[in-house]
This record gives sequence, structure tokens and C-alpha cells, in this order.
Amino acid sequence: MVIDIPANFIDQVQNIDWGSVREVVKDYGPALTVLRDTWDHETLAQIAEGHLFVRDSILNEAIAKNLGTDGTIRRIVLRSHENGRLDLTCTTAKKYKTIELSGTIEEFVHDGDKSYAVYRVREKNIPNHGLVSWIFSRISLSMVERMVGRLDVSDRLPVDIRGNKVYVDFHEVLAASKLGQTMFRGHKLTDMIEIEGAAVREGGIMFDTRLNVPDDVKGALRALLEDHRTHRTAAAGDGMEEGDMH
Repeated sequence: MVIDIPANFIDQVQNIDWGSVREVVKDYGPALTVLRDTWDHETLAQIAEGHLFVRDSILNEAIAKNLGTDGTIRRIVLRSHENGRLDLTCTTAKKYKTIELSGTIEEFVHDGDKSYAVYRVREKNIPNHGLVSWIFSRISLSMVERMVGRLDVSDRLPVDIRGNKVYVDFHEVLAASKLGQTMFRGHKLTDMIEIEGAAVREGGIMFDTRLNVPDDVKGALRALLEDHRTHRTAAAGDGMEEGDMH
């Protein structure tokens, strides 16, 4: 984990009055607004340290926002466990309305060029369907697809099932998000953070992160900090002069 940023840099960024800075550098306004609204101080600190814990409730909310009505999977609720298992309860538009999966995350990668996850199914179940559930639990998920039809999620969230592995490509969803659409000095904000892996913990997922901030962006941010510091010092000086006059 290598980050060429001073230890107190994030604290300084979080303490900036973005409104006053934005008046000075209007071109940076959209990027600063997205940064401020997306990541709080704790989240930025975790990303910088290389580990970001995201709770199940946040992940489920994000999934719900990106599931459309065009796929056969209409709802997904995940639950993380201390033993590394990630349970998925899927509501479908097919005959068997509920499918329960339990498995592990084998890969989780985001590096700008690609964004994908690989989930290995370890156990499967169709609740309250006796023999069907027994058969379902003993064949691969890809075989299930051949029997009941494609289990797709959304046009924006391609899913490919091979055996008991589920490959999810979330590059398009991320690219369409506020972070993906926001540029800072010609660089996408999503390109500045890399995810190298993920581990399931009780109540959420721990992502291995890496900051990848270009030199020109670091220089611009440092300049913003200096501008803000100068502006604040000048304002304080003016206040003292007014006090002396009284």
C-alpha cells in the first residue's frame, strides 16, 4: 500500500470550507461537491489506509438502486457472516419466486479499466419446494439456468454464470454514477481509487483499497489547501483590523 500523500492531508481536505474555495476555483466545484457528498472523513481515512468496510445495509441499498425491471432477478438482499460466507436471497420473476444462495467472494476488482466480482456458490436452496429444492441444491447454477431460463439482473449489470461461479461486471454502473461522471483536472474520480480484493466480515464486506492519485491532481489539491489557508488568514487579519478600529 503506497500513498504519496502527507499523513494530515485528508484531515486538511475535510476541514476545508468547500463553499468559499469553490468561489475561488469554480472549475473544481463539481468534483469538490461530489467528494464532499460521497465520502465522509472516516471513509476517506479508511480508503487511504487501504481497507474500507461497507455494511450490508449500504450494499443492499446500492443493489436496489441498480436493479431494474428488465431482468428476471427483481430483488437481491445480501447478508455477510463472520465465517466468510455471503448469503444472497433473490426474488425472481420466474415460477420459483425465491432463490437462496450462500457462497464466497473469490475476486473483487476495480482498477479503472475493469470492475468486476466473482462469487462462488457453495449452497443453494428454493424454500418450501421439497423435491425441486433437493434437486436444485445438487446441480450447478449454470445447469439451473439451462432448465429454467436465464437468471439475469439488469442490462446495466451483466451477470455470467459458469458452473457455480457468478461473474458480475459493474463497470457500466460505476461509470454512470456521480463518481464515474465527475472529472478533476481531466481524471475521473473513479480512476483514483482501486479495489484489489474483498473479504466478507460479520455485517459487511471489507474492501482492500488503494489510492491512485495522479501527480497533477495532488498538486492541484495542495494548491487548493494553500489558497484556502491564505484566504482564511487574510480574513482573520481583516477581522483584527476592524476590531482595532473600534
